[in-house]
Amino acid sequence: MSQLPAEPDLLLLLHDVARLLRLEIDRRARLHGMNRAQWAMLIKLARHPGLSQKDLAELLEVEPMSVARLTDRLAARNLVERRADPRDRRIWRLHLTEAARPLLAEIEAQRGAVAALIGSGLAPETMDMLVGELLRIKATLLGAGRCGGAAHDETGACAAAPGGMAAASGDDTTAQAEQEMV
Repeated sequence: MSQLPAEPDLLLLLHDVARLLRLEIDRRARLHGMNRAQWAMLIKLARHPGLSQKDLAELLEVEPMSVARLTDRLAARNLVERRADPRDRRIWRLHLTEAARPLLAEIEAQRGAVAALIGSGLAPETMDMLVGELLRIKATLLGAGRCGGAAHDETGACAAAPGGMAAASGDDTTAQAEQEMV
């Protein structure tokens, strides 16, 4: 049986930090009688009003049925409303109600508190570097899924996309990673 390395394992460390972050956000959401998924849904709708349940499910990376249940719960609290799509009567568009605005302000305050907790003890330039490097890692992983098995260069970009075309530069992928943070 092989011996595991004694030094910190980057993959396990990233996993543990993400898990602890989820637990902290869950704890804070419960204080408001909600959960992390409901908070995420409210944030996405604040940034992208009028999403369909299907589009929102894709953004949240959950099944459409999960979004339907979340919508039911949030609608019962008068935080979200369904409106018929003017072009397709089969589609419901989701919108925040005015009652959601104070809760969104509290969610943003809690997000700020969590960010401050994460950054406590870190110099601002260290935090800037950490964010930049995490964006680079995210861009690399986003690019890896788009290469279709092609090799990656040292930036993580596809060395050659299928069909012989070069893939987008690392800067393009990093910009996309930043956009997907929304």
